[in-house]
Amino acid sequence: MEIATMAEATQLHAQLLKHQQTDHQNLSKIFNFTALSPSGSLTYARHILKTLKTPTNSYFHNTMIRAYSDSSDPFQSISLFLAWHNSEDPFSPTPDRFTYPFVLKACSKLKQKRFGKQLHGLIYKSGFAPDMYIQNALIHFYSGCNQMGFASKVFDKMHHRDVVSWTSVINGYVDNKMTIEGLRLFDKMVIEGFEPNDVTVLSVLRACADTGALNVGMKLNEFLNRKGGVLKKNIVTALIDMYSKCGSIDNATRIFNEAQNKDVYIWTAMISGLASHGLCQEALDLFEKMHNLEIKPDEKTMTAVLSACRNMGCVKDGLQHFNNIKKIYNLKPTLQHYGCIVDLLARSGQLEEAQNFIKSMPIKPDSVIYRSLIWGCKVHGDINRLEHFIEHLQGASDDDCGSYILLGNVYASKKNWKKKAKVRNIMNQKGLVKPSGHSRIEIDSKIYQFTAGSTCNIEAESIYKKLNEIEVRLRNNGYDPKISDVLLDVDDEEKGLQLLHHSEKLAVCFGLMKMEAGSVIRVVKNLRSCEDCHDFMKRVSRVYEREILIRDRIRFHRFRDGECSCGDYW
Repeated sequence: MEIATMAEATQLHAQLLKHQQTDHQNLSKIFNFTALSPSGSLTYARHILKTLKTPTNSYFHNTMIRAYSDSSDPFQSISLFLAWHNSEDPFSPTPDRFTYPFVLKACSKLKQKRFGKQLHGLIYKSGFAPDMYIQNALIHFYSGCNQMGFASKVFDKMHHRDVVSWTSVINGYVDNKMTIEGLRLFDKMVIEGFEPNDVTVLSVLRACADTGALNVGMKLNEFLNRKGGVLKKNIVTALIDMYSKCGSIDNATRIFNEAQNKDVYIWTAMISGLASHGLCQEALDLFEKMHNLEIKPDEKTMTAVLSACRNMGCVKDGLQHFNNIKKIYNLKPTLQHYGCIVDLLARSGQLEEAQNFIKSMPIKPDSVIYRSLIWGCKVHGDINRLEHFIEHLQGASDDDCGSYILLGNVYASKKNWKKKAKVRNIMNQKGLVKPSGHSRIEIDSKIYQFTAGSTCNIEAESIYKKLNEIEVRLRNNGYDPKISDVLLDVDDEEKGLQLLHHSEKLAVCFGLMKMEAGSVIRVVKNLRSCEDCHDFMKRVSRVYEREILIRDRIRFHRFRDGECSCGDYW
């Protein structure tokens, strides 16, 4: 008999009790439904477990632990395991190879590093360490607790691996922002003859999007094409996102146009991609088409739409779309939505309106919102408006280093070293450290990462020599370094060197050295482009006749013939 509702389950259970039937086969059907079905009841399942006489096997305990590990209260999974493990009943079954993966899953959800490691020791003592199912669960646990060193050790010691083993480590690397390591492991996985599954594909596409590994992403797309069949919607979304973030908006558009039965996530990925590439009107037109098809947007869709308005400086449309979030789409505006409007107003020079908008917000602004206003003051030269921002930043719930750095940058640009020192002192008191800027470039399907002033690359000497040659050639063509972008109170020569050694300049220089003439140089960086690097790239694109595509924290910049796709508006 199939059980469809809790009413049927309780009636059947009552019949078993009434007739004193102790057949575990019938009881297990009821128990399985109450514990694992969305229509079941964990409370009722736990009641059945408690009223059981000593079970003949571990099925009931394992099922209950599994159910708790998938629930909103995974701690109960650990609690039940401990009670079972510490039971003094000599007739009680003991935990087996099916028990530990579910407990480890609960540990991962709860970030229970200490207990998870103790459980690892117990697994070893119990003789289950060689079990591949358990080893995969250990990798997932350590990855979920940001312990990739331990996860990779478990993986390295495995005598037998399956695609889940490889995928678990790759996914762990991607989740823990170690995307280059994830791509390297994927390359090794393919070499050893393992075919990626859907989860692998999604993880690797995320890694490609993060690092800008366009060639790897294209090869994965080719693999999916060879497999044939209709792509799942989440993979279509990931492909669009990957191509967009790797700078190939044409391929992203192709995937979007080929997709059937598009859902809101596919539409959102395409709108977001167009907006990030500065194709803002196209993004808004696509959103209008989506609206006409009666596909309801979600919060991320509206963030993409507002980003398009922000990137093109269209204040009127931006405010209208913001008002429609609640009025038409019945959504609650998020902090990201408010942030887009502040950035839109500030960048367009409406600084007073931006401040008033912040004051009217029903939720507390974070430091990123203040950073947008500080950037607007910097761009439009309104230094006097900055005076009270330090107080607001100190009152923000998050300690965002970038906002303080930008504020100090503005003071440094005006040679106001006293106020810049005040900002630095606040940062020191809060223990805030400037995040290191890094830029990545893909050459022959390999990712190279550069940090400002780095000498880690084995060709560092050649790179810096080439970079000096580029600067000389650009200076002869009118380039004048914007030394005001340097925070430190050092002489102009040292400021010039610091600017020259920014990470994206090193990456582009390496691209000029290693890539064929005429090929597009694509760079992904983690910070917003500074004014000097932006001017530098425009001049390189003209003097060296190369197209340069740089993705910074805000958007893409496509440099051609001395011009940028952003129109110097970013």
